[in-house]
Amino acid sequence: MTQVLVTGAAGFIGSHLCESLVARGCDVRGLDAFTTFYDPNRKRDNIDGLLDDPAFEVIEGDLLNARLDEALDGVDVVAHLAGEPGVTTSWGPDFDRYVDRNVLATQRLLEAASARGVSRLVYASSSSVYGTGADVLKANGEPRPASPYGVTKLAAETLVGAYAGTGLSAVSLRYFSVYGPRQRPDMAAHRFIESLLDGRRLTVFGDGLQVRDFTFVDDIVEATVQALFADLPPGAVLDVASNHPTSVNTLVGHLEALVGSEARLDTAGERRGDVPRTEGDIDAAREQLGWRPTVDLRTGLQRQLDWHRAIRVQSQSMARVPA
Repeated sequence: MTQVLVTGAAGFIGSHLCESLVARGCDVRGLDAFTTFYDPNRKRDNIDGLLDDPAFEVIEGDLLNARLDEALDGVDVVAHLAGEPGVTTSWGPDFDRYVDRNVLATQRLLEAASARGVSRLVYASSSSVYGTGADVLKANGEPRPASPYGVTKLAAETLVGAYAGTGLSAVSLRYFSVYGPRQRPDMAAHRFIESLLDGRRLTVFGDGLQVRDFTFVDDIVEATVQALFADLPPGAVLDVASNHPTSVNTLVGHLEALVGSEARLDTAGERRGDVPRTEGDIDAAREQLGWRPTVDLRTGLQRQLDWHRAIRVQSQSMARVPA
């Protein structure tokens, strides 16, 4: 039976990936530091349904100081999703945290994985490595990050390529604007849905004409699983995107229709590091993985909305239970 190590296992994407791998018959070891970028209890809830499954174990630890020889013991393949997220929060005095968690932690894992001889390591990179550029950004184009976060993701991706050149079968997937159930609270769809459900004013940064290649989490997970086992050249870099770029204003319009209420909008200035457009080129993922996105934006947003509503019902039920 295949043993998989998933770093960042309790996060938004990581928890979905762990569930998918267990469902496919893999043994999954999840490593997570439960950092405080957002409420760690949300992350614990993400993996709660896996804790009683004998095919899943969770290790609470930080890649910067965890005993990686033990974490990698018996492991065949690694999905490295752990890292410090957030474009706008990467500016200023907290940049050292991004270097630590996105660059140094990745180098330490790559070193340990090389020593262990794992058969594949998949690194979760980001569309933020591109920055501003041509309308259609291609995986073989020149990355020019527009934020410190993007710089650290590109640095880690470059490290993956360097280790791939020394014999480690390591590849990078550039995820584009992932949304869906369990999405981080700071991300656009999550914020917009919560504002609409609460009847609160909804804040859009910039003019709302920014275009994003919103990609549903299940499609991201499917591409990641395939990359763990496919015959890929070491050092490969693939975009994972929906192939249907959409403006933020259109996203708000979809959510208004699904929730059944009109948004009361506030606008704020553009955030430093935001770019006008992201658009993935998924040709390489199609050719090398046989992968393509299957969930359209409206369907995916409905699934995320259903999750938000279910969480609210659960919270209300718990609030009614007497102490």
